[in-house]
Amino acid sequence: MSEPLLVRVWAPHAERVDLVVGDRAVPMVRGADDVFEQEAPAAHGERYGIRLDGGAVRPDPRAVWLPDGVHSPGAVYHHDRFAWTDEGWTGRPWEQAVVYELHVGTFTPDGTFDAATRRMEHLVDLGVTHVELLPVCAFDGVAGWGYDGVAPWSVHEPYGGPDGLKAFVDAAHRHGLAVILDVVHNHLGPSGAYLSELGPFFTDRYHTPWGESVNLDGPGSDQVRAYLLGSLSAWVHDFHVDGIRLDAVHEMQDNRAVPFLEEISAAMDGWSSRLGRPLVTVAESDRNDPWTVMPRGQGGLGMTAQWDDDVHHALHAWLTGESQGYYADFAADPPTALQTVLTAAFLHAGGYSSFRGRSHGRPVDRAAVPGYRFVASLQTHDQVGNRALGERLPALVPDGHLAAGAALLLLGPFVPMLFMGEEWAASTPWLFFSSFDDPDLAAAVTQGRRAEFADHGWRAADVPDPQAPGTVERSRLVWDERHDPRHAAMLAWYRHLLRLRHTHPQLRDPRLDQVRVEATDEVVTMHRGDVRVAASVADQPRTVLLDRPVGTVLASFGRVAGLDGPSTEVLLGPGSAAVLR
Repeated sequence: MSEPLLVRVWAPHAERVDLVVGDRAVPMVRGADDVFEQEAPAAHGERYGIRLDGGAVRPDPRAVWLPDGVHSPGAVYHHDRFAWTDEGWTGRPWEQAVVYELHVGTFTPDGTFDAATRRMEHLVDLGVTHVELLPVCAFDGVAGWGYDGVAPWSVHEPYGGPDGLKAFVDAAHRHGLAVILDVVHNHLGPSGAYLSELGPFFTDRYHTPWGESVNLDGPGSDQVRAYLLGSLSAWVHDFHVDGIRLDAVHEMQDNRAVPFLEEISAAMDGWSSRLGRPLVTVAESDRNDPWTVMPRGQGGLGMTAQWDDDVHHALHAWLTGESQGYYADFAADPPTALQTVLTAAFLHAGGYSSFRGRSHGRPVDRAAVPGYRFVASLQTHDQVGNRALGERLPALVPDGHLAAGAALLLLGPFVPMLFMGEEWAASTPWLFFSSFDDPDLAAAVTQGRRAEFADHGWRAADVPDPQAPGTVERSRLVWDERHDPRHAAMLAWYRHLLRLRHTHPQLRDPRLDQVRVEATDEVVTMHRGDVRVAASVADQPRTVLLDRPVGTVLASFGRVAGLDGPSTEVLLGPGSAAVLR
């Protein structure tokens, strides 16, 4: 049955724009600010697109459904056909969040929203509160990380399309899980991006690692911002997501008096107020600037939280001993690095960064900025996937080291984020993969990846080909390995730690100035109220001296001794961790 289809397109470069529905073409009417508009009857699923000045039919830039790929006309999608069941959903408080980063295409063997939905009980049992989906916008090909998306309003069809995403979010809410969507507003992918044909969506005044920057502050940027902000509104209102994670905001070049990030945070707060449920806005930023999360009324950008890579880098350097690249400053003095990041969020807080060759960052006011303003991790898609061989941490360190790192992360003052499979020490790598059909582009991606690692001494033959089907297949989680004793032990450890986090108020206290950390090259003790978290990566037993007597072991991994009664000493075996009270 046909229903009205209203299409609006900002196309200042065009003289004429037609709305093409099936085999019918209807001229669109130019209105204010070069926005063309037209309404036509269209059936759900009917193919439609736009045609500029008699050229090829392109997808509507606001198309939600692209079942035939990013180069073909989209399909009409009427949102009211989906029957939501989450009317009573009131969200989850961010202050108590535990985030689980999930890539739909490799989370399950099927790689779909539906298959991921069937694993939600696992996430609930684990103790997760928020599921963060890597980008789901349509991109060219079947397999990819999602950061090469080209249609910011759409949902990738191989994952299940718009109905699949809605069903996933609806099911998540039934399970008590909030959903955060990773979005990319700093660039579009290299194949299928037609926005530049419409108008100045991009600018050559700035450049990103992926090419021209999105035009956020030049002529025409009002409409560019409105287009991107409209996509966020659609995710919140049409797809019921509970927040967004903004990719690499440091590459969103913007010199306007009101930055686009501030505009986004204001809009999200307004929608949250009207909907009556919390909406979060998380920024991935490498600036180490607490003003990213400070309130707008105090001159900040008003983001709910920001990724804190310094915590990851300090933990990784302590656990692995790696010192290459940006790990250098963290590996120079691992105990000091850990003490600093676990109590003050940033190692680089205005001091010199050898990796950057300059000073970097700004200090965090520990008494004013709560820990939940920072998302910390032991592993992420970036930190795993940007290694040449995509090794997860269990491939680099013994299980005892991983358990020690998990204790410091999950019971620390920040919002912890897990990368899918981390909780059972997944053995599968997570590699960089793509599936571009254009042979020249495919070859360029392969050559570029191998050239990148050739600079670090890797032979081209040793770097997996991103375009090879086996690369994505190797990256899929193997769920059956959870039942292996080794993996089951790690899963039990993660579950136990998260239960402690949720049940002990001291472990949810966000005050950074109440955290105290003592560290050596081999042992770290973190004080959270009357709870002590002791972690060792030594290869021999180590005695840990405590500031006051403790008598209860709340959790342990590996061998722990010396607590027959209240004591100020505990003996940690090689590669072990204990939570004491």
